[in-house]
Amino acid sequence: MQEKAGIVYVTAEEMRRIDDVTIREFQVDVLMLMENAGRATATLAARMLQGTTIGKRVACLVGGGNNGGDGMVAARHLANWGADVKVIVGTTKDKMKDIPLEQLHILEKMGVPILSTEYALRDCELLIDGLIGYGLEGNPRDRIAMIIKDANASGRPILGLDLPSGMNATTGEAYDPCIKATTTLTLALPKTGFLAPGALPYVGDLYLADISIPRKVYQGFGQQNTLFPNDTLLKI
Repeated sequence: MQEKAGIVYVTAEEMRRIDDVTIREFQVDVLMLMENAGRATATLAARMLQGTTIGKRVACLVGGGNNGGDGMVAARHLANWGADVKVIVGTTKDKMKDIPLEQLHILEKMGVPILSTEYALRDCELLIDGLIGYGLEGNPRDRIAMIIKDANASGRPILGLDLPSGMNATTGEAYDPCIKATTTLTLALPKTGFLAPGALPYVGDLYLADISIPRKVYQGFGQQNTLFPNDTLLKI
């Protein structure tokens, strides 16, 4: 845990504990956290698209964990707001956690294209990176590694969800490959890895999202200042 400009930065293990306390002790459901994270991501994506989503081409790159679930919620909101959304999946359905899989089923019912191999990222106006969450240790592999490389090679703006996929949340080490985000929307509290000298080229502009973590939980982890007095998104 570190502090900068009145904001506490947490390690991956501390973030796990924040999630655990929020869910187990305060009974804030995972689906609520996921919905809030995904909607915040969609909101920032809309701002990156100059405030209008109608007809804008967006690709949501998702894995099989809760980070991918957040990305699929963002895809749902953007599709509802008129964007031309496609979802690029970095894993198979049988390897997805139950809650993200439910989000995928919703998108299928909505008619949002779900792709795994044949996709053209250069045609998009924005990519949303929800491939890997804060628990990564070691190089991304297989299909997810390929999607990261394709995203970086596309030349399109990338919005990283929580942290750039391929980065160690605690140390800031960029594994091979690692998303080079234009903007990163981190959830609840920023991660200590963002303070590492080499992290900035991968993180880009950094925003913080309110996902309904109770204030008492924040205070228990040293965050005394109110983070979101005026907006659910905070540029840091």
